[in-house]
Amino acid sequence: MTFKYVLYFIVTILVIWTMASLNINHIFKKNVNPVQAKLFYFFLGLSMIYLVTNFIYDLVLSVNIF
Repeated sequence: MTFKYVLYFIVTILVIWTMASLNINHIFKKNVNPVQAKLFYFFLGLSMIYLVTNFIYDLVLSVNIF
């Protein structure tokens, strides 16, 4: 279980780093509430962290590395 926590930490850093390169201003409509846009961006990041971490963790378990 400790491996999964370390993996969450590493993937969180990678997702934040990759999402910083996005220009999300073109995605949203004009005059959209900034809170809605930030909340969408936050949930998008959380979902990416969860999906990538679980993918890597399941892949490692299926190969039986640990």
